[in-house]
Order: sequence, then C-alpha cells, then structure tokens
Amino acid sequence: MSTAKKLRELIANSCVAMPGVFNAATARMVERAGFDAVYISGAGLCNATAGVPDVGLLTLTEVTLLAGYIARAVQIPCIVDADTGFGGADNAARTVRELEAAGLAGCHIEDQEFPKRCGHLAGKSLVETEEMTEKIAAAAGARRDPDFLLIARTDARAVESFDKAVERAQSYLAAGADAIFPEALQGREEFRDFAKAVDAPLLANMTEFGKSPLLRRDELAELGYGMVIYPQTAFRVSMFATGQMLRDLKSTGTQESWLERMQTRQELYELLDYDPTAEAGKTRPTSNAQRPTSN
Repeated sequence: MSTAKKLRELIANSCVAMPGVFNAATARMVERAGFDAVYISGAGLCNATAGVPDVGLLTLTEVTLLAGYIARAVQIPCIVDADTGFGGADNAARTVRELEAAGLAGCHIEDQEFPKRCGHLAGKSLVETEEMTEKIAAAAGARRDPDFLLIARTDARAVESFDKAVERAQSYLAAGADAIFPEALQGREEFRDFAKAVDAPLLANMTEFGKSPLLRRDELAELGYGMVIYPQTAFRVSMFATGQMLRDLKSTGTQESWLERMQTRQELYELLDYDPTAEAGKTRPTSNAQRPTSN
C-alpha cells in the first residue's frame, strides 16, 4: 500500500496528528514516538535549513530535495507545505509531480499572492479565486497516483472574512482539491462552523503564538477535522533548549551539566538504524528499515 493511500485511510477513520519536522532525523523521532504521519513544515525548512523567514525564499528544487530526504527516512506518510505552488498553474502541476516522485503522500497549496507570509501574520494578500482554482485543477490533473492528497489552503479568514473562506474552500473542492486547510480560524466556534459548512476532509493548524486557539486532537476530531498539524512545535522546543545550552556553555566553559538532557550516542545510532560494530559491507544503516514505536 502506498503511503498516500495509507494516509487517506487514516483520515477516513480518525483525526491524524502530524507533528511538524524540519529534517529527517526529527521525522524518525516522530515515527519512533508512535505517530501515524509527519508534517514537513515550510517554515521549518526555511528557518532551519537556510536561516531565512517563511516568505517563499526556498525553491521547488530545494523543497523537493529536503522533503524527499524526510519521506524516505520513515515508513509513515509525509505531507509537505508547498507554499503557493511555486508559480502559476503549470508550476503547481510540476510541484505535484516532483513531490509525488520524491515519495510524499500529499501537499498543501495556498491562495496567497507571492511572496507569501506566515498565515498568522498581518499584511497577507490573496490571489483571485479563479487563479487559485486553476492551480488546483492543474495540480489535481498532474497526479500519477490518484491517492496523492491535494490539500487547498485558504488564508481568506484573515484577509476577507469567514464566509469568504468558506466560499473559497467550496470552489477549491469543486476544482479538484481533496481536502481543505482553513488557516488562522479564530475561536473554537469558527472551527466548528467551518466544519459544518464545508463537507470535506479538513486540516487544523495548531501553531503556537498565532490567531487560533490550541485545541486538543480529540476536540478537533469531534468538530469534524481529519488532520491536525503542529508545524513548529519541535523546532521551537529544540531552539529554546539549544539557546539555554549555549548560554550555559558560554558561561561555564563545559557542557557537563547537560549530559542527562542529551540524546546519547547510542540513542542516536538506534534512531538511525546504525550498528557501528557490524562488519563492513554486511550491515549498513537503511533509511526504510522497520523501527519499533514506543508505548
């Protein structure tokens, strides 16, 4: 079974929690923790890989390469943030073909103008609905695997209105989108009302420090959402901890007090399926080896 088909089955039966990752090692940690799917954060790739803000600065080639590393490192489905589709309708079609070939189970494309902004910041602008529907139709038609999940993200709630977000979502579904990602909904009631108004698989974004409340996965399932992402949670925790460690290292001249808070060498090797004692040429790390999950 393809990972894309597996993802569709998961969404049909539950609200799938997808922690956001910014590299392949973190994706393996998500899988090891027992999650069923991975979200590859566009912001995470921009911030962690290039050290730049999430304003559309990575190219399709870069995103495909980085997302491909992540998808091949795990057995579970991965979806990726494809920003605005990297251009017009033809670009969106190529985006889907490239991501599909790289092993992704799905992606989302948003209706912001390029250059885009973080969905929870002011100052966003949208393309016309017709332009976005053309992108969605082209992307849907470009799929070789009919199970590849095409998610249309609308930022209309913050730019136009809640009702316009619903209207755009319905237009995108009619154009061929499989699911809808309503960005920056405000309040539990809006999540509830959107799910009542839009009959399709829905993705909820539980990003921190944004416009949306942090709802639990079971709450979102009750409201009718099939997916929930935590785009930058792992990245923010990692950055915070690293900052603390660096300040301590600078002031004390040693990392010794941090040893109990570190991943050990052996734990890293286990995560990577690497046995340094194995005879060369007989046992090598394999990125798609089956790994146990923790209880």
